[in-house]
Amino acid sequence: MSKIIKYVLYDIIKSKIIIAYTVFLLLLSIGLFNLGGSPEKGILSLLNLILLTVPLISIVFATTHFYNSYEFIELLVAQPINRRKIFLSEYFGVAFSLSAAFLVGVGIPVLLFGASVTGLYLVLTGVFITFIFVAMAFLASVITRDKAKGIGIALLLWFYFALIYDGIVLFILYTFGDYPLEYATLAMTAFNPIDLGRIMVLLNLDVSALMGYTGALYKSIFGSLWGVGLSFGLLLLWVLLPLLSSNRIFSKRDL
Repeated sequence: MSKIIKYVLYDIIKSKIIIAYTVFLLLLSIGLFNLGGSPEKGILSLLNLILLTVPLISIVFATTHFYNSYEFIELLVAQPINRRKIFLSEYFGVAFSLSAAFLVGVGIPVLLFGASVTGLYLVLTGVFITFIFVAMAFLASVITRDKAKGIGIALLLWFYFALIYDGIVLFILYTFGDYPLEYATLAMTAFNPIDLGRIMVLLNLDVSALMGYTGALYKSIFGSLWGVGLSFGLLLLWVLLPLLSSNRIFSKRDL
């Protein structure tokens, strides 16, 4: 399994897309920290861009890579190698390479310009988001063998979690605004990894003071060590659910 991961990593590292992704994040991070005026403003600006670009690039790159590696995967399946090991090796190879690019592009500037607990949460959130959307990309890829359909499903997943879900939540809050929806809003947050990561970082920037009672409720739950552990536990669950589902489909399907 480790040999396959090394081969996938070596193949991806040579890709110009990964290099361009790393440089893009690095220049973006340094620019926002220099223009922000303070580390907190830089982290806040970087958070908003990360939660849009990192999921998009992760899910599109991982889906494209899976389809481009289909012949290599078929060759491995023909060997006496367990399918689960082949699939997980491909997943970890892609996830590790994208995470490494993120750590270089964002982690180093955060360490230099905004080293703090909030900066650590920002980096950890970005890594989790990368693993989550790579898992979703692999799920979209194993559902259909058609590359266009697979990329279309992947883009729909990103569009839903990045844009549509927030619109649905706002519609519910507006429609049922006369009812106490604080705990319902808290529960709905757990169903979107992007929102979960955003709240984790925002609460450490004390932006919760501008969110009224709901912000105070978020702070009381997610602000403690137990709440932080719960949040990252939910993010880990978001990694495992699509990964295990796609692994099960891949193990049973006829290549």
